[in-house]
Amino acid sequence: MADRDYLSEAATAAAFSPATARGLSPPLGWKERLRAGLAGAGASLWFVAGLGLLYALRVPLRLCEHLAAVTGFLNSLTPKFYVALTGTSSLISGLIFIFEWWYFHKHGTSFIEQVSINHLRPLMGGTESSIAEPGSPSNRENETGRQNLSECKVWRNPLNLFRGAEYRRYTWVTGKEPLTYYDMNLSAQDHQTFFTCDTDFLRPSDTVMQKAWRERNPPARIKAAYQALELNNDCATAYVLLAEEEATTIVDAERLFKQALKAGETIYKRSQQCQHQSPQHEAQLRRDTNVLVYIKRRLAMCARKLGRIREAVKIMRDLMKEFPPLTMLNIHENLLESLLELQAYADVQAVLAKYDDISLPKSAAICYTAALLKTRTVSDKFSPETASRRGLSTAEISAVEAIHRAVEFNPHVPKYLLEMKSLILPPEHILKRGDSEAVAYAFFHLQHWKRIEGALNLLQCTWEGTFRMIPYPLEKGHLFYPYPSCTETADRELLPTFHHVSVYPKKELPFFIHFTAGLCSSTAMIALLTHQFPEIVGVFAKAVSMISRTCIEYL
Repeated sequence: MADRDYLSEAATAAAFSPATARGLSPPLGWKERLRAGLAGAGASLWFVAGLGLLYALRVPLRLCEHLAAVTGFLNSLTPKFYVALTGTSSLISGLIFIFEWWYFHKHGTSFIEQVSINHLRPLMGGTESSIAEPGSPSNRENETGRQNLSECKVWRNPLNLFRGAEYRRYTWVTGKEPLTYYDMNLSAQDHQTFFTCDTDFLRPSDTVMQKAWRERNPPARIKAAYQALELNNDCATAYVLLAEEEATTIVDAERLFKQALKAGETIYKRSQQCQHQSPQHEAQLRRDTNVLVYIKRRLAMCARKLGRIREAVKIMRDLMKEFPPLTMLNIHENLLESLLELQAYADVQAVLAKYDDISLPKSAAICYTAALLKTRTVSDKFSPETASRRGLSTAEISAVEAIHRAVEFNPHVPKYLLEMKSLILPPEHILKRGDSEAVAYAFFHLQHWKRIEGALNLLQCTWEGTFRMIPYPLEKGHLFYPYPSCTETADRELLPTFHHVSVYPKKELPFFIHFTAGLCSSTAMIALLTHQFPEIVGVFAKAVSMISRTCIEYL
């Protein structure tokens, strides 16, 4: 499926190269194209000229006589010489192969290929690839990303589903568990961090809920929540647990969250009045703040799922204004998704302008939403054939550059958006730049890409070429910090066993590694045959030399 339009994609790939996109250069004229074609044909012209010169000087140089002397010398050699020659060739090619393999795993490219590009190509009229200026925005973003590197940190999924109303219903229908034990254990740790504090022993209901969050068995947690409500009818965290795990519909969950909101606001106001009395009261205020923010956010998500999108947007905006320090909760990603559903693209751009900042951590939602907005301006009139013929306009270059940036951040996403890979329910935690984040993003944003005409077409024509240019090995990076090497292990812990985890970046070995491996194997085989059958190999070598002599005499 990925290769069905290979020819058209190949023609577009040249126009879609990141070097062209980053430079924002206008399409080349016919003179520049002619000059570039002549420069590329320089090697072929030198080769043809060399053959012509060799043919013209065949008589003065007495090539036939020298060939006859070489043939006579080869006929006089013993089989032992061929054994030694092929054995030495096998050893040398094996050493070259080992060195190539080591260099590839350390630097991510072939040593022979690098020498050819960096040293031989300029001598033959080629040009070296452009390098970004030291002060360019991409380099600054790269350096900042390296400083803020947090490899394989697991984040709470901003759009995680409801366990009772969504995850459990999936289990009832399919018989499969959408959540792994590792994922649920991380959620239990989150609940203990956000919903408990050291002063829980002062309130019996909070003491019961502290034990409830540690329970592994869902019925035991639900039973503990009811016990807490018997002790205190205004226990907000008990309503939260019931809304998350006992409610079987979003309507029921919203009803319980509204009860939790009423209780949570009362407790929050009480904690505000006592916050300066002692460090314990400050810790209690932080806990009550976390509870209140969580409840409001989940109420906004309930409104979004029930179709009251403007109400959801208002709740999210109020949360972001009232609690600006809590940006770590990534409420802006919920807001982006809701605004995209409203098709309020100007508001989406305003949110991106604030959160797509060089100093803030990136996410698939940020990068791919930025790419979607730029793609939207050109996708309806985009055609690969037309673009490859006339070149890219400034707006198209900007859109392609945004797609390059998004794919380099998370190369798993395009296969889900293009429906080349099946979606599953997103986990409660995600690994940024991993397959888990790609699943979570595509699960909610696929509809927004489908809504914009031609957006998926432009993505399909662009993402494979970008993926082939993703820095490899994993320790390198262009626009972002290095791609974490532990993503596969973490994603396998977060995603269910029935899901085929994507492993990127995974690239094919360079040509020269295959070549040296074949050369090593073939020379070793020839050495073995020469040792076992010296007479037959000697006859074969003489026959090859006679054929070569005949060909040269014919020329």
